[in-house]
Order: sequence, then structure tokens, then C-alpha cells
Amino acid sequence: MGYLEMDGQRIELDGEGYLRDLDQWSPDVARALAQQIPLELTEAHWEIIEVLRDFYRRFEHAPAMRPLVKAVAQSLGPDKGRSIYLMKLFPESPAKVAARLAGLPKPTNCL
Repeated sequence: MGYLEMDGQRIELDGEGYLRDLDQWSPDVARALAQQIPLELTEAHWEIIEVLRDFYRRFEHAPAMRPLVKAVAQSLGPDKGRSIYLMKLFPESPAKVAARLAGLPKPTNCL
């Protein structure tokens, strides 16, 4: 288990770097988590993060890859709703990396 120190506040992370308390998420927390990867968040990243946070608000879980691709396509269009696009933004495992940066739990169907 780790943590982030931000503005004198300790934000606890689980063993894989996901927030223990989802209410502690903020854009600054996302930026700090991204620096650990390292990844610089662009407007394209923020679009996906917002889609993920909206998905979580509606369905109360973080989407695995297929539902993520579908949600992005519905929200941002078919050009952005493709696995290859998400892989370029969030290398290795887009669903896991993007969920972590969005302050959400690990998607249930991701290894």
C-alpha cells in the first residue's frame, strides 16, 4: 500500500495504485498519479477520464476494455471509440490505467 502527499494531505493507495477513498479524487490527484507512470495528461486524456467518471456514476463500476470502447464511441464518436486510440493514450491496459487516473476502482474483468 502506498500514498500520495498533496497539500499536506495523505491520499492512500492500494497495492496497485488505485485510490482507497474515491472521494479523494481531484484533477490534481489524477495529474500526480499520471506523473508516476510517467504520463502527461492532455485534453484527449481528460476526455476519456470524464467518460469513465460518467460511466461510474451511472453504473457504479469501472468498465473493462470492451465497455470502455463502447462508452467512448457513444460519447466521443467512433474515431475515439477504438482500442488502438485508447492504447496510444493509456499504454499497456487502457481500462486499468484510465480507471486509476480517474480515481475509480480497478475494472472487475481486468487482470
